[in-house]
Amino acid sequence: MRAGHHHQLYRPGGSVVHRLPPQCKLLAVLAFALVVVATPRERFWAFAVYAALLGGVALAARVPVAHLARRMVIEVPFVLFALLIPVIGLGERITVLGLSLSVPGLWAAWNILAKATLGVAASVLLATTTEPREVLIGAQRLRLPSLLVQIAMFMLRYLDVIMDEMRRMRVARESRGFEARNFRQIPVVARSAGALFIRSYERGERVHLAMLSRGYSGRMPMIRDISASVGQWGTALALPAAALAVLGLSL
Repeated sequence: MRAGHHHQLYRPGGSVVHRLPPQCKLLAVLAFALVVVATPRERFWAFAVYAALLGGVALAARVPVAHLARRMVIEVPFVLFALLIPVIGLGERITVLGLSLSVPGLWAAWNILAKATLGVAASVLLATTTEPREVLIGAQRLRLPSLLVQIAMFMLRYLDVIMDEMRRMRVARESRGFEARNFRQIPVVARSAGALFIRSYERGERVHLAMLSRGYSGRMPMIRDISASVGQWGTALALPAAALAVLGLSL
């Protein structure tokens, strides 16, 4: 990733949440998500407390609510799917605003919406306070499968390169008078996509050969090691610990 360039999800800052080592935040988000998933769907108050806990994290990280809400638009497909469940669900039915809805479907929709929303909010907070490169370093520290971490690293590093290539190809098409107005232009766009795939594949081969010539043996070197103190672990795990206490009270 180019120097001075931040991922669009990341929001630079100097809060206590920003300063936590990435492995601490990764484990905290994972543990929090597991606690949320394990919570019985009937415990409405527990989900409200979980939301309040995430609100406290957002406040500590100085993340505006509007910023968080914009980044959570990714959840819209899940919301639409959940809203369809009561309509097409089976079992006992009730009438709400003139619509015949399935009672089990309503419970299922609530379960999906509540848990998915909390999980997405926690993930967005992680992405907002941690640079993608730092997340991958944290994954290395947590001993995640090396091959998966490397794939994610390469994807992150060369995504901007491929996007720049796409922009250059679009400019080249438009400079020749091309405008994608209807379905007749699909063959041109398809050929452009094929050319982009070939260029990306060839670039990948060149990068791999360059890596081999520099001694790559299947494992990426740890360029910067990030250690975490006991205090930092305690700060990060306070979120899932509080959530676990709420789960204990709700059972």
